Amino acid sequence: MTTMKIMSQLKISAVCYLNTIPFVYGLQQSGLLKNFRLDLDIPSICAKKLQSEEVDISLVPVGAFTDFTQYHLISDYCIGAVGEVKTVLLLSKVPLDKIRKISLDFDSRTSVRLIKVLGEHYWHISPEWENLSSDRLMKSYIPESVVAIGDKTFTLRGHYPYIYDLAEVWINFTSLPFVFAAWISKKKMPASILAPFTEALSYGVDHKKESIEFFKDKLPQDVDCLDYLEKNISYLLDIQKRQGLELFLSYLK
Repeated sequence: MTTMKIMSQLKISAVCYLNTIPFVYGLQQSGLLKNFRLDLDIPSICAKKLQSEEVDISLVPVGAFTDFTQYHLISDYCIGAVGEVKTVLLLSKVPLDKIRKISLDFDSRTSVRLIKVLGEHYWHISPEWENLSSDRLMKSYIPESVVAIGDKTFTLRGHYPYIYDLAEVWINFTSLPFVFAAWISKKKMPASILAPFTEALSYGVDHKKESIEFFKDKLPQDVDCLDYLEKNISYLLDIQKRQGLELFLSYLK
């Protein structure tokens, strides 16, 4: 398959949460990547579309990496955290040692698998796990304890006195940063695609303020979005994040 043919068919899947809008902005607005289609999906769909080869590149939750027999990390960018992330939380009405059941927001398998790793290996708790759809969570159902992700956490956290930031807990446990999602492909991509793709991501990360302004109508209100992107999300997939990613995947095996 020629590079031109690949370029004419390049399909990308990504999430459009607050923490990913610099990526989306860079891909859509930088003009650096040509002849592509960008689908905006929830995290679980990003993984499914790549697995079924509906797309060529996807921002996949790392908890779904184990579904792939082979994959390639694309670019040196990710959705990561080197401290408190604020939007991947265990929310509870009771202290940790009193939790009996945890409801799981299945928008992202990464948070589901992370809470189970932390529960078993760090907190040493064995709660009952309840699968919960995001729609039900947002329709006034407030469970006693819930793992929630994404922009909805800004609203939900007001209902709970006990809040555990899962990135922060992972870092306390391992002394390594956490990677929530990374760009991967099933097939190796040529440099003619990788270079402009990476440049577009870099452009978006370098223009966070502009990305917020562009998507302001879709972002949570009463949140300092730029402060969140600058302080809570770490986009560079550096050596330490790769080490944290490998450690997390080793727990999943």
